[in-house]
Amino acid sequence: MLSKLLSFFKGNDQKQAKPQDKRKNETKIVNQQKSIRKGELGEYKVNIQLDQMPKEYRHLTDLLLANPKAKSGYSQIDHVLLTPYAVFIIETKNYSGEIKGEKEDKQWTVNKRFKMMNPFYQNYGHVESVRSIIQIEKEHIVSLVSFTRRCTFSVDPELRKIGSNDLIVYDIELTEFIQRKINRLKELNKEQRFTPEQVESMYAALAQVNITDEKARVAHVEGIKSNNNSAPTQENSVVDEMKCASCGKQVSEKIATYCLSNRAKFKGNVYCFEHQKAL
Repeated sequence: MLSKLLSFFKGNDQKQAKPQDKRKNETKIVNQQKSIRKGELGEYKVNIQLDQMPKEYRHLTDLLLANPKAKSGYSQIDHVLLTPYAVFIIETKNYSGEIKGEKEDKQWTVNKRFKMMNPFYQNYGHVESVRSIIQIEKEHIVSLVSFTRRCTFSVDPELRKIGSNDLIVYDIELTEFIQRKINRLKELNKEQRFTPEQVESMYAALAQVNITDEKARVAHVEGIKSNNNSAPTQENSVVDEMKCASCGKQVSEKIATYCLSNRAKFKGNVYCFEHQKAL
């Protein structure tokens, strides 16, 4: 009889706990989905803009290329835009707050507190990966870093000048800067650098080596995660010093980005998932 009573009360406890656990799981899933949706929305906005460029331009997105120099063994490139005047290699970022740094600085800061790798150092590895495949001079490539409008720039003014081959832009002005850069190149060169046949050839070459195997893509992501605690590299744009303001536990880039994207709630601080729930 006693065992039956214990089983009864235990069963009731489990039943009572389930709604609370369910709410916790639902909250966790919602928070994760919000973070993912923000990243996906940023990518979607960029894709829409690039797809509206002239039809003779070719656009590739989410390229995964083999790169033995990278710790993960791969380079993952957000966007490549092939035009008759230049090749644009585009890195997208989804941070919120003040982005501060000089062109030659190895590290930049987010909100003057968190360190991130200079995104142009990261994109340099992408430039070299693409160059090794399409075999063009570096001067014909524009390295372009796009941030969402949720941030503000306090960066080297040269990175905003259209004469530079390293440009930092807000996502809403991406195609505007690309068109301005192309107009500038037209003025300087008078002729197209690449024929339509060459543009198509470069597109085919990159599409052919793009790794679509899901296992390889998962391995690349896991490789980046395993390096989160190491020093930044060309393939690791992870924000450094990402620690929970309550317990000091180091958190992932995704969690830090989520906190920094919700300044009203977290007041510019970063919290691990457990302490997010306590706020």
